[in-house]
Amino acid sequence: MLPSDKCEGDTGDACLAPGHHVPPSFATIAISSTPLIATFVIVAFVALHKIFPIVAGLQQSKEGDDHYLPSDAPPSLRQKHAEYSARTGRRRVIAIAFSTTVALAAVLAELILCEISSTLNPVARGLALKVTIPTLLFMLVVFIPFLELQSIVSASGWNFQRTAEGRLPRVAWLLQLCGFILWLAGFWWLGKGIPGTYIHKIASQPGKGLSEACLERVGIIGISLMALLSGFAAVSNPWQTFGIRPKPVTEADISRKQAGLDATNDMLAAKRSRLRALQRKMNETPTEGFMNKVLGSIRGSPDTQELKALQLEISGLESMGSSLSASLSLLQNRLSFNRRASSPLGKLLLTPTAYAFSIYCIFRILSTTITTLQRTFLPSPDSLTSSTTDPINRMLSLLAKHVDPSLDQLAWSRQISFLLSGLILLASFNSVLQTFHMLTKLSPSILYHAQTNLALLVAQISATYVISSALLLRSNLPVEMKSVVSDALGSPLEPGFVDRWFDGWFLFASLGTAVGIWVGRQVMGGWGRDWDDFDEGDVEMGQKRS
Repeated sequence: MLPSDKCEGDTGDACLAPGHHVPPSFATIAISSTPLIATFVIVAFVALHKIFPIVAGLQQSKEGDDHYLPSDAPPSLRQKHAEYSARTGRRRVIAIAFSTTVALAAVLAELILCEISSTLNPVARGLALKVTIPTLLFMLVVFIPFLELQSIVSASGWNFQRTAEGRLPRVAWLLQLCGFILWLAGFWWLGKGIPGTYIHKIASQPGKGLSEACLERVGIIGISLMALLSGFAAVSNPWQTFGIRPKPVTEADISRKQAGLDATNDMLAAKRSRLRALQRKMNETPTEGFMNKVLGSIRGSPDTQELKALQLEISGLESMGSSLSASLSLLQNRLSFNRRASSPLGKLLLTPTAYAFSIYCIFRILSTTITTLQRTFLPSPDSLTSSTTDPINRMLSLLAKHVDPSLDQLAWSRQISFLLSGLILLASFNSVLQTFHMLTKLSPSILYHAQTNLALLVAQISATYVISSALLLRSNLPVEMKSVVSDALGSPLEPGFVDRWFDGWFLFASLGTAVGIWVGRQVMGGWGRDWDDFDEGDVEMGQKRS
């Protein structure tokens, strides 16, 4: 058949030279992208309506409380107040940022799996990657840090709301802008690392675009963050299991803690209402002359003195409220866990599993320590990794090797080790919260900032974990698959660097957590006391009594 015969019967497509393909139509791309769009919509909906209310349950806002609502208000009024608070501007923006970031992370994970398995249309996958990766990087590097910095500036006493004259507060926005510029500069220049190191080497390679450079920095940050969190969790879980004997929790304890939180919130709302009234009064006062201002600044007017006293009291009440809110949540979790553990099924499965998991965390710390020491002092430690000495990791990698003998067992051991780090953090979540709450008793402001930005922090951790997992997975893929994924994520990270970097931060977090627990317990009166003994009775206006 002649080449011209191939065009017979065509109804509209032009004849193409051999080796060329007809680009897919818009309808084909739209249909192929349907699973990705469905994943984004479903995950965003679940994150917004199911996960965000739980994550933001401890969140306390310093803005938007335009009216005072006592704790003994009718349930209908309290429901209206909750609906109003949910519609406030900043909370709505945080909810959208949280759900969007989590949904984009889920879509990115789905896209990487589709790239590996060669499912969906290649053009649709490429288009989705071009949209997902830059948007996710924008959320992680620009938008979420901007919101977190705004929260820090607001917690420092600066207000972003318009004045009575309708003007924007210049000082607050100037501080916000300066902090954001410092963050971007630090993210970029610290991402280059120290000259002569591997981080500086990969960051200085020519020909990289902005997206790839940001991906490398986010990936390294994600590996460091997961190492720190898993190290913190690996110490917290055994300590909560073997190191303390928690006192029994009853409904009366929870009621007492709830009453203290309600009383604190009532006082806080009343103080904020008085502060707003005083600020309006001072703004409406006629302008004083120069000499009156000088004398007033020296002597101090009663309104100015009351304003400073109110700000100090509000700061202390906010710290106390954060501590009480965290204590209440942890008491509720402990009561729920005790009820599950006391059931026949809990005695059979839950309690032995908790002890076994704590023993595994201890073994993980010891094996990582021994591996790091051997890697440091042995002449050729390149093939030695903590993932090869982990029994669970070893078993899973052998299973993967049995399924596909062509797999690189060492490479997949490294991948499984990173995935197990996320599992350690997830399984130790309650222990991590209890340990963090105990450590922040000495500095309530840290607890307040963490609660205020908890939803944003969870979104950042989830997204960076997915990106870091994708970067590690890219290094472990067969040669024929690496080119496909590398087009989306750039050049791979060096496996030896990842092992050393992760193990170093893991041990640093483990040691720091152990030291922090020891110091905290000594300050709080010895090892015999439970973490909740150091509660609001020892705190007054957010500071420990002298």
